[in-house]
Amino acid sequence: MDNMHNDAALAMSSLTLELDHISKVIGNKQLVAPLSLSIAAGQIVALCGGNGAGKSSIIRMIADLSRPSSGSIVLHGTALHEQRDQYLAELGYMPDDYQFTGSFTAYESLKFWAELKQQPVNRVRELLELVGLHETGKKKVHQFSKGMRQRLLLAQALLSKPSLLLLDEPTNGLDPYWMKRFVAIIDEAARGGAIVLFSTHQLQVAEAAADYIVMLDQGEVKLSSSYEQIRLQYGEQGLQRAYEAIFWGEEGAMERVRA
Repeated sequence: MDNMHNDAALAMSSLTLELDHISKVIGNKQLVAPLSLSIAAGQIVALCGGNGAGKSSIIRMIADLSRPSSGSIVLHGTALHEQRDQYLAELGYMPDDYQFTGSFTAYESLKFWAELKQQPVNRVRELLELVGLHETGKKKVHQFSKGMRQRLLLAQALLSKPSLLLLDEPTNGLDPYWMKRFVAIIDEAARGGAIVLFSTHQLQVAEAAADYIVMLDQGEVKLSSSYEQIRLQYGEQGLQRAYEAIFWGEEGAMERVRA
């Protein structure tokens, strides 16, 4: 019995996403400074920062939509540049801003993606219910609100029950209820063994969802720490205080607390 438990623990420990000094440079502009990060199965990591911080550039490199200028990306021992198809088969990706075209309904759109990913039709119905789009009927996706489109994209990313879930600004356009549901959905995916990596400029979402935080500014990592450690260092409003300390300095952060 102990041997079985040890084997299972060893198997889980080998399920990781390893980023080894990945960077992105275009011309003379450095979009992402060399970044190294190891994310284990069941972990939820948030990339935080404002516009131009490098969040989407990192996600796009991991999603194989942009080639790193240096470094390597390895998922469960499979290197992206060596075994691309095997790597991508483990991936569920939600882009930041996907432009829906045509006259598909939510069901037709998700069914189309399911066929591409060789997933059963019952998975389509299950996910539409999960994201609250099962009663949209004949309404076309291009008529959806931003929040509804985001929920459909999340369902698409979850279709194949991926071991790596990459979500680029997933809560943009979501109302408070669906922000809370988003946190519950990715938490369930992580508890099922998935690696979850998402980008956000909304610190409250990162606080609610992530157990590890990477804070970026102009492509450089300013903070890389567990959320628990951030709370121990900065107190109850840990992430907000950390953000203020990084971008305004400790004195600026303290001034805001006193105010």
